[in-house]
Parts: sequence; structure tokens; C-alpha cells
Amino acid sequence: MALFRTLSAAIQGIDAHVVEVEVDMYPAGTARDFVTVGMPDAAVKESRERIKSALLNSGFGYPSKSVTINLAPANLRKEGAGFDLPMATALLGAMGAVRPSEDFMLVGELSLDGSLRPVRGALSIAVCAARRGVANLLVPHENAAEAAVADGIQVFGLKHLAEVVQLLNDPAAFTATRPALPAANDSDPEMPDFRDVRGQTMAKRALEVAAAGNHNVLMIGPPGSGKTMLAKRLAGILPRLTFREALEATQIHGVAGVLPNGVGLLRQRPFRAPHHTISDAGLIGGGSGSARPGEVSLGHQGVLFLDELPEFPRGVLEQLRQPLEEGSVSLARSNGTLTFPARIMLVAAMNPCPCGFYGDSTRDCRCTPGIIQRYLSKVSGPLLDRIDLHIEVPAVPYKELRSRTDGQTSAEIRERVEKARDIQRERGFYNAQIPPSQLRHVCALDEQGEKTLEMAVRRLNLSARAHDRILRVARTIADLDHAANVLAKHLAEAVQFRNLDRNYWS
Repeated sequence: MALFRTLSAAIQGIDAHVVEVEVDMYPAGTARDFVTVGMPDAAVKESRERIKSALLNSGFGYPSKSVTINLAPANLRKEGAGFDLPMATALLGAMGAVRPSEDFMLVGELSLDGSLRPVRGALSIAVCAARRGVANLLVPHENAAEAAVADGIQVFGLKHLAEVVQLLNDPAAFTATRPALPAANDSDPEMPDFRDVRGQTMAKRALEVAAAGNHNVLMIGPPGSGKTMLAKRLAGILPRLTFREALEATQIHGVAGVLPNGVGLLRQRPFRAPHHTISDAGLIGGGSGSARPGEVSLGHQGVLFLDELPEFPRGVLEQLRQPLEEGSVSLARSNGTLTFPARIMLVAAMNPCPCGFYGDSTRDCRCTPGIIQRYLSKVSGPLLDRIDLHIEVPAVPYKELRSRTDGQTSAEIRERVEKARDIQRERGFYNAQIPPSQLRHVCALDEQGEKTLEMAVRRLNLSARAHDRILRVARTIADLDHAANVLAKHLAEAVQFRNLDRNYWS
């Protein structure tokens, strides 16, 4: 047999697309050729040497003929070493060592001794295979738990090329990997608890409101006041991941190559805290060649924490506008546009000035008004408008710091948050994403509420976007209060969370 075909997949964004791997052998001339066509990148072209060594070291031999491998469709770019296994298997099929079958998709990198190395995006590839109607997926052993999460497909995790050949020739001798899904009674992973935080009652309340409505938060306060400590505990009061949310987050982490080996499904919401030296591509996504998800997408269904917000380059921060508004990132490339999910809770923290003590009652600020203004101007007004809650986190008084009284636990706060979110699910969206067309209906005000909101807009000179965000936050406070309507007291508390942008930036 000279012509043989196997199935594989190529990753674009977080989705995978089926690739047909065709091998043809023909008599060699003066030199044996090994040609790969179909828009392969450098890593795919280099597979020739890995495949040759893997076949020889696995005892299969190597053909004394010229080889042409076609990766179809030709207009889809193929990247990475994941095509090693399907190309080697197709070559073995052309040599007569493997029986033909349309029921298998293969992906994996080959070592020189024939062992299999893990690849990126195994879950996305499994979803693609199931959608195509392929019955079985062969992946490296380390990727099996991740890929097995997909419904409608059998996943086999293998360690060596020889095992692949045995399975293809005798599938009944192997057992598919069972998906390792968390049971309903499984305990949650250990996370930092809110009861460890002393004082900061106002900040805790604001984070509870933020978690209940999926709102973005900005915390301003001096060094050591507990901003980072509070942010790290936010993920612990967010509702547990649903299966669909966990599937989306796992796909993104798998494509980015940051999913730990052996992990099938993420069990806790992501918490990403990039350093302020991060580049545009690192935060938003992109890079040379195929675009990769950035930190904003890795935080999908979780928290993106930006500490020392003004230290981030302003150009990088401005690129957050689209994901904060739309919940996704679109990256334009010459061959098309890729879209990555980015439904995050943005939690930002900053000092009020470069030295950190502007407005502090116990320590003097050394910054001039001009220095303070330049520092604050690094965070633009349009970005501030996209952050729903602005809260002050002052230094903790000594008595509160040494108090032996424990605050509320994260579990107690999360119980209230989950009840508020249940109310929002019945509406079909979380409060931070209330569509403008339904805002007046969902956040209907009585006469007293209208007067409260009008006074706030006039006194604080709020933008139209800030007006809408106050209504959304007030709706969340009403849901935590189990109130059917938004009342004046809910609006008053929501307005309280919008004061700082005017106190500091006016």
C-alpha cells in the first residue's frame, strides 16, 4: 500500500479543526525525499527527523522510498509538533504495519525513542473529534485526563508509538480513559479565607457586592492596608464553576499550555495576577505565529488582578476596554480574526500617589500636586468608567489589627453571593452584563430613587456609562437584600462606591 490517510487536528484560537494527513510513497531517485506540504510551520517540517528516529528505534524500520505528506486543508496553517504521531502512523500504514480506519483521530509529539510527549489543546481537539463524529481519540498519556472530559468520544492515553500500532490493529485490547470529573460531594480546594482579614468592613462589603453581580473593582489605599490580601480572597467567595464554565476555562488553559499534566477539569475559578511589566500580547493575547490567549483570557470565568495599576503601561491598560465591555478579545490576523473568551472580574489595586500616603491621617505625603496628578492620569477616565466599584482601603487601626474576633468566613459570604446569583440566572444574565435595552425594566426606580440618582449624577458629574453602572450595582445590592425593586437605600450605597474616582481624579 502506497497511499494512507489518518486524521488529526489543528488549533486556531481555542477551537480545533480537522486535518487529514495523507501519505504517499514512490520509488526514490538518487536521494530519498521527505516532503511535507499543506502550510506546515518549522516545527512540522522538522518532524521528518523525529519520525525517522522514532520508527527505527521502535523496531519498525524506515522505507527506502521517497515520501510526500499532505496536511489538508492546505489553507489552514499547521503549527507545533502534535502532527508527529499522525504523520508517523500514516507512514506506518503506507508501509502496511497499520490497518486503515476512519474511526481514529491522533495527536502527539514523538521523542526519538518513540515515546509520546504531551501537546497543547487536547480538550479542544477532543471536542472537535466528537463534533466530526470520530469515535476514538489517541493522545499522549499526560493529555488523557484533559481530553476525556469531552462527551461523545473514547479517549486513549498512550505512552509509546508501539502502543499506538497495537491499539490500531487490536482496539479491543485497550481500555479507554474514564473522565475524572469532580463528584458533587467533593470538598473545594483549600483557598485563602476572608476571616483572616482584620478590619476593612467597607472593602469586604464592596467585594461581596462585586462577587454577587460579577462587577469590576478598583481598590485605592496606602501600602500594607490589605488590598492584595483582599483580592486573593475574592475567588473564594465566587460561586462554584458550573460544568460549562469549567469546560471553557479548561479549554483556554489547555490551548495556552498552562494546564497541569493529569488535570482533567479545572475545579476552582482562575485567579491571574500578571506583573506590571507585561506586554500587550501577554495581557490581551497574540504573539508571533498563531495567536495565544493572554492573561485576560486565562482569567475567563475568574479574576484578573492588576496590582499597582498605574505602573502598567497606559497603552496596555487601554486595551482592556474591549474585553471589559464585550467579554471577549478579537485579534485580527492576515488570515482571519480569532476570538478568545474573556469574561472576567477585573480587580485592580493602587496607591493614591507614588509614595502611597496621600490622604493618610498618620503619615505625611511627600508628593507634590503635579506628581500626584501625573500618577493618577496613567489610569484614564474611560477605563475608570468601566470599573463598577471604586473603594478606599485605609490603613487598619491597631485595635482592629490585634482584635481576636474573627470576621465572617468566605463560605458564609459565598452562600449569600450564590443566592443573589440564583436570582440573576432567572433573568438570564448577571447584573454587570444587564443589556442596555433591559436596564430600565430590571432596575426600575420609584420617585425617591429617581431623586437620589439625579442628585448623584449632578453632584458627581457622572458620565452616562457611570450612570448605568450605578444602576447595575444597585440592582446587585437589592438582590443581596432579596428586594424585588431597587430602593433609594440601594442606590445610596451604590453611589458610595463611585465617589473615589471624583475625589482623586477631579
